Amino acid sequence: FLAYQVGAYYRDLSDPRFETALILVHQRFSTNTFPSWKLAHPYRMVAHNGEINTVRGNNNWMAARQASVDSELFGNNISKLWPISYEGQSDTACFDNALEFLFQGGYSLSHAMMMLIPEAWAGNKLMDADRKAFYEYHAALMEPWDGPAAVVFTDGRQIGATLDRNGLRPARYIVTDDDRVIMASEAGVLPVPEERIVQKWRLQPGRMLLIDLAKGRIVSD
Repeated sequence: FLAYQVGAYYRDLSDPRFETALILVHQRFSTNTFPSWKLAHPYRMVAHNGEINTVRGNNNWMAARQASVDSELFGNNISKLWPISYEGQSDTACFDNALEFLFQGGYSLSHAMMMLIPEAWAGNKLMDADRKAFYEYHAALMEPWDGPAAVVFTDGRQIGATLDRNGLRPARYIVTDDDRVIMASEAGVLPVPEERIVQKWRLQPGRMLLIDLAKGRIVSD
C-alpha cells in the first residue's frame, strides 16, 4: 500500500460529490516492532514518524492507576474499558488508546496531547509561569510518553501535530493562499507553486500546531 494508492483505495478522496476537509496519511517502515498488517496504521486518532521508547513503563502506569481512576462521563462503566492497552500492541496503538481514553473522558484534544507529550518544562526558566504550572500539575497525573517522534492527531473536527521535547524527528509545514495546510516529515511532498505559499515553517521541540476546522483558524502552539 503506497502513497499513490491512497486516493484510489479511499473512493471519497476522488469522488466529486465529497468535499474533503482533512486527510491524515501514514507511510513508513516499522522501527521497534516487526512489520505486520495487524500492526499497520491507521489507528483511530494518531500517526507518527518515530517511536515511543517509554511505552512499557507507560502501559504499566496506566494499568496501576486503574483502581483510582474515576469519570463522570463513564461512571460505573469505566471498568469495561480496562485494560487500555493489550499485550502485543505496538507503541503507536498503545498511545492511540491512551489518547482516545483521555479525549472520550472529557479532555480536549490539545489538552490530552499536552498531557501525554509535554514540553521540557522542569528546568526551563523562560517558560511562562501558568504554562509551567499546567505541566507540573499534570505530571502528577500522567508520565510523559517519550521518544523521538512527530505525532499527528485528529478527531475529525480538529487536526494537529506535536513534536517530541528533544525535537529528534522532522515535521515541516506550509500554508497556502487558498487556506490549505500541508505538513509532512519532509518538505515538498506535494507539488505546490512557490508563489502560492504564504507561510512555511517547522515544528519546534515540544510545540504544537492545531487546525480547528469548526472555527476555521490555525492555532500556532
